Amino acid sequence: MKKVTLLACLCCTLLSCENVEKKAGEKLQTARAAFERGDFSEAKMQIDSIKILYPKAFETRREGIGLMQQVELKEQEKTFVYLDSLLQQKQGELDALKGKFTLEKDAEYQQIGNYLHPSQVIEKNLHRSYLRFQVNETGQMSMTSIYCGPSNIHHVGVKVVAPDSSFAETPASKDGYETTDLGEKIEKADFKMGEDGNVIGFLYLNKDKNIKVNYQGERSYSTTMSPIDRQALAGVYELAQILSSITQIKKEMEEANLKIEFVKRKMQEREETEQGK
Repeated sequence: MKKVTLLACLCCTLLSCENVEKKAGEKLQTARAAFERGDFSEAKMQIDSIKILYPKAFETRREGIGLMQQVELKEQEKTFVYLDSLLQQKQGELDALKGKFTLEKDAEYQQIGNYLHPSQVIEKNLHRSYLRFQVNETGQMSMTSIYCGPSNIHHVGVKVVAPDSSFAETPASKDGYETTDLGEKIEKADFKMGEDGNVIGFLYLNKDKNIKVNYQGERSYSTTMSPIDRQALAGVYELAQILSSITQIKKEMEEANLKIEFVKRKMQEREETEQGK
């Protein structure tokens, strides 16, 4: 009687296992179909559900791991192709625009150069107070407030005011400089975009308006942005958007390529393990 009972239990267990593998296999087939039509999200969801719903369907789960690797590989390859296409588009925009700017770069000392509007090169702007804008080759834009006068004001920031009295103000600069040249006092304060109190963004939004610039220091000093300086700001800002996009796309392409290499390595290891069995 005990043998009969034991045999019956074994039969039930085998039937149960077969039933689990069958249901899990149906899920795997659904995942494969999704993969074939390029629906990678659906494929991954179906594969994940096998592990949750049928944890004892070991053979199907093993096959699911192999399919998941194929899905992840195709997904990253598709991402890489898309990013490469986007990079070519942005590179074309850059090539059409960068010729309008001056690139300052000392090949001996600088790995990354800076673009600025030709109207704002230092040689053309001696002995005047103004806001100077530049962007480096990776897309990091910055602003320098330059003061020239008979006596120091020891400024550390600026406040820019639009005709409607709206304004933006920088925090105190972390990078200031003062000197004297033939009796003329020269002061500079640098501000990176993102650490400028949104002054650069405010100026771009108001690029067609007369902007008053108040230098914030021990003594007060004010000037008005010239149309040429506002044009320089707008041009450098738009160039910065393209350059920063290119930098971000290249970063994402590098990440996608690393993921592709990782998945390929895992697939190779899995294949070698299977062949060794």
